[in-house]
Amino acid sequence: MNMESNCQKIEAIVSESLAKANRDRSDVTVVAVTKTKPVEQVAELYRLGYRHFAENRLEGLDEKQAALPQDDIIWHFIGTLQTRKVKNVINRIDYFHALDRLSLAKEINARAEQPVSCFVQVNVTGEESKHGLSPAALLDFVYQLEEYPNVKVVGLMTMAPIEATDKELQHCFKGLKQLQEKVAALQLPYAPCTETSMGMSQDYPIAIAEGSTFVRIGSAFFAETEE
Repeated sequence: MNMESNCQKIEAIVSESLAKANRDRSDVTVVAVTKTKPVEQVAELYRLGYRHFAENRLEGLDEKQAALPQDDIIWHFIGTLQTRKVKNVINRIDYFHALDRLSLAKEINARAEQPVSCFVQVNVTGEESKHGLSPAALLDFVYQLEEYPNVKVVGLMTMAPIEATDKELQHCFKGLKQLQEKVAALQLPYAPCTETSMGMSQDYPIAIAEGSTFVRIGSAFFAETEE
């Protein structure tokens, strides 16, 4: 595996996708999803210039934070967070990408020492296997978050179907972007909702084309490079 080559390929694709959409490189944050990966590989990504890292388990967060510099890394927590583990996670991360229920918002509010930047997870396609709110339930949910001052809704997040066609991906990502704009238009102080967290290794070019501002890339960083 040549991680430097993988990074160059990813950056080239990101730049090309942005250029086609008449967007600037500063419009998109590449979040390196490092869950299950050894510390040595994550340290190499750090050496190559990446500063946004995402974990989905407390154990992984413990391991990576103990081994890597803490002064300039932005930590993201992705995936389902059990309510009972909020107290062990929430004050050690900068972004939480999977807010999907009021009980979780309540626990974050109680445990956080300062407002936490959260993405509300939306199940745009209605897949039964996916977590997240239905689009129809989103606005009511966001309004109810006013009760929790330590929850700051910076944006929305979705996960597209793994085997979706390009057209289906476009529909999914466009749908989330439209929902994000709808929430942002409310101009709620606790929910600026200016961001969209959408796009992973297999579909991030399409997500960028549809307006994603955070792409969560994992396997593309660690893929075996063809000779």
